[in-house]
Amino acid sequence: MLNSKKLFSGLFWKISLTFFMLLTAIGFAYLIISTRMSEEYFIEKNQRLNASIAQSIVQEVKPFINGELSEDATDAIMHHLMAINPSIEVYLLDAQGNILNYVAPYKKVVADKVRLAPVKKFLQGLDKGIIVGDDPRNPGIEKVFSAAEIKENNRVVGYVYVILASEELDSVTELLKGNYILRLGSTTMLITLLAAFVIGLLVFWIVTKNINRIIATVKKFQQGEFSARIPVKKGGDINDLAIAFNDMADTIVGNIENMRSMEKLRRELVGNVSHDLRTPLAVIHGYIETLIMKDKEISENDRRRYLNTALESTERLRKLVDELFELSKLEAKQIKPNKEPFYIDELIHDVVRKFNIIANKKGIKLEAKINRSGIMVNADVGLIERVLQNLVDNAIKYTPANGEITLAVDDTSENVQIKVTDTGAGIPEDQAPYIFDRYHIGDKRISLDKNSTGLGLAIVKRILEIHNTNIALLTNPDKGTTFAFDLPKYA
Repeated sequence: MLNSKKLFSGLFWKISLTFFMLLTAIGFAYLIISTRMSEEYFIEKNQRLNASIAQSIVQEVKPFINGELSEDATDAIMHHLMAINPSIEVYLLDAQGNILNYVAPYKKVVADKVRLAPVKKFLQGLDKGIIVGDDPRNPGIEKVFSAAEIKENNRVVGYVYVILASEELDSVTELLKGNYILRLGSTTMLITLLAAFVIGLLVFWIVTKNINRIIATVKKFQQGEFSARIPVKKGGDINDLAIAFNDMADTIVGNIENMRSMEKLRRELVGNVSHDLRTPLAVIHGYIETLIMKDKEISENDRRRYLNTALESTERLRKLVDELFELSKLEAKQIKPNKEPFYIDELIHDVVRKFNIIANKKGIKLEAKINRSGIMVNADVGLIERVLQNLVDNAIKYTPANGEITLAVDDTSENVQIKVTDTGAGIPEDQAPYIFDRYHIGDKRISLDKNSTGLGLAIVKRILEIHNTNIALLTNPDKGTTFAFDLPKYA
């Protein structure tokens, strides 16, 4: 069970702080955007609601009489409007946009002309949203307005130009906007951010809890608890990580077991090799020492017998070293099969001819049973010959006199099956799974045979493995043994 310190780890707080800063930034951005949108909404609403003010002025009073400006009439009506709506500023423009008269607080008007392009755009309609024009009191600043044409004899002689948000209104609006932002920030945004932050903390706690569980499991595995695995649930990237770690842990444990097994085999190999090397060396040493010490006392027949025994021991030693070297190269995959097409029946007949003399000496019948000649396989002919020689040699060792050894070929649809069958004593059931291990002496037969190295069947297995095929064992106590393997046909 993870304690609170592990649950609220540095990772949790780092993520939480980052999330809080992100939420704060988003909150301020939201506040600014909301305020901006509110301002634009207010401005557009103000312009649409008061769009007809200028037209009302034109209808109520005639600013121009016979082309001359009527200042008294215009002053009266414009002051009347200012009294009703003090947030507006009214300007009379000629046809070129020059300011002829105005009603504005404190008479603070700096510009003497207004651009007519926004005015003409306004007169076309407000379908395109907010339209802003010049503020004569603040050149360079644009504000929403209302405008109307002044016509005489169907000719435009001027314009009524009404600023809908006076400078005084802007000051009040800025003050209210500050209070609005403060209220919005202290209520809605604060509540929203707190709620999002709490939910985020909960989510991060769940996520970091899973991560901490993974970290704890990894540390257990690192400390040698190789059975530690991360519990896996359905779905999610965390579970994908857990599955990947569990698979990796299984692979590592498997490799460790293989290394232990290989180390055990290495020690056994060193022990067995040392024993097998010691025996022929001891024989050679003993007979040579005898020949030296009793050189004049030994008869010629005994001398020859001693020398032959020493020679046999050196031959056995050579054979052991050769087979060890061959097996080591096969296990290290240093030997690559040189595959080529050849007739399997011809190879089998050659092997039978080579071993016939040895078999006949033991009173064993050795024969090949091939129903159809001319069958071609694709394999390394030298390595397959080695397989057959080892199997036949093994069968001769354990087949009694008057027994039989048969090499048969079964032509199947895709592969060719080769069988080596003897009528020997068979292999005990408890020893069958280990018969292809090197130095298998479970049934004590190898240790009783001076000519055996205990490596023949191990070499057979490795040669067939590099041919991408396996060898099968069929045995019955007191009824004999069959070794069978497949080779691909040559198309």
